[in-house]
Amino acid sequence: MSYTTSLYHIVFRTYRSKKSIPEEHERELYAYLYGIAKNLRCQTYRIGGMPDHIHLLVSLPPTLPLSSFVQRLKTDSSKWLKANPHFPDFHGWGHEYAGFSNNLRDKDIIIGYILRQKEHHRQQNFAEEYKNLLISNGVTIDERYFLRDDR
Repeated sequence: MSYTTSLYHIVFRTYRSKKSIPEEHERELYAYLYGIAKNLRCQTYRIGGMPDHIHLLVSLPPTLPLSSFVQRLKTDSSKWLKANPHFPDFHGWGHEYAGFSNNLRDKDIIIGYILRQKEHHRQQNFAEEYKNLLISNGVTIDERYFLRDDR
């Protein structure tokens, strides 16, 4: 028997950061993302976001790489969103994503951060938030490619 835990704070945005997730229908999207994660045997602690991006806090099973999980989330939800009349302005997800590994002791702090997204974004736009998250997690940013979807 192996014992593992992997807690990830994942952030990804809509294509070109278009505000295409209407607040009145965001919970439908969160429920769909939750279902994808559950089918992949992931534990979801919180999903939240804004009209132009999503935050998730999840634990992945040891057999599921982070990149495969995010690819599956983005691919499956993109198809669903494009077919759903509640999301008429959705044209896909951005190319990038961020996935930060965290200690289980930080779970409640990250959940609170995700819960306060709407309050947080009254003072900071997504690009500023994303850049700060990357820097605070030790990621070097190449400005030539930062938030670019036209590669």
